[in-house]
Amino acid sequence: MNIKKHAQSMIEQLPSSRNQIEVDYNQIVTIIDKARRDDLSSADAKAREMLEYFTLWVHQIKTPIAGMNLMLQTMEGEDAVELLAELFKIEEYVEIILHYMRMENMCTDLVLKRQNLDSIIKQAIHKYAGSFIRKKISLHYECVDTWVLTDEKWLLFVIEQVLSNALKYTKRGSISIYMDEDKKYTLVIEDTGIGIQEEDLPRVFESGFTGYNGHMHKKSTGIGLYLCKKILSRLSHTIKIESVVGKGTKVFINLEMIERMIE
Repeated sequence: MNIKKHAQSMIEQLPSSRNQIEVDYNQIVTIIDKARRDDLSSADAKAREMLEYFTLWVHQIKTPIAGMNLMLQTMEGEDAVELLAELFKIEEYVEIILHYMRMENMCTDLVLKRQNLDSIIKQAIHKYAGSFIRKKISLHYECVDTWVLTDEKWLLFVIEQVLSNALKYTKRGSISIYMDEDKKYTLVIEDTGIGIQEEDLPRVFESGFTGYNGHMHKKSTGIGLYLCKKILSRLSHTIKIESVVGKGTKVFINLEMIERMIE
């Protein structure tokens, strides 16, 4: 039952007035409630209008991005390489916005079935292959040979976000992708990057939180890990981060096949 219908039912359950004072009181409550419900209706309409606008904007912006990408691929030189890298970042931000907007209706969008985890990981690696080459970061990955009950599209977005963060904060060294030997169905993405401060770790999944490294390096939007946590929760998966400043970060994504009702 939505808020408006619930409020309406509560008003209807008010006891019958026994005197003029209670009549007046019920009338005042009814007037206030109607004004509040009108405000809710107006807010809902504005929210839907904004969602429709940004959804349209996201799809429209993809056209010039694709056009610029094609033009830059025909060019040569360091400038073209750098411009392609910056355009790739714009595409990432657009994808984040799109998934953020889709979160509200995620439950109706889910397609849960057994998925080959290697296939999903390889899609993410392919997307960031250029970043690995450009930054000269080595990748350690062997097929994990694991099947999981999940939604391919949403899990792929999560792995891409984690991989993007690993590349973003790793200046040299490597990134490793493997299954945890001690925890069944737990995927680990480990980097040798700058790490996360201990006091920031409890808050990394909060919306808008960028932490010390995000402020220092001006690279964090504070929404990527927040989305990862929300998405994995709805997929009945979990995520945990361990990190040491100056040594690197490990992200643990538990994909254990837990059968439950998706609300």
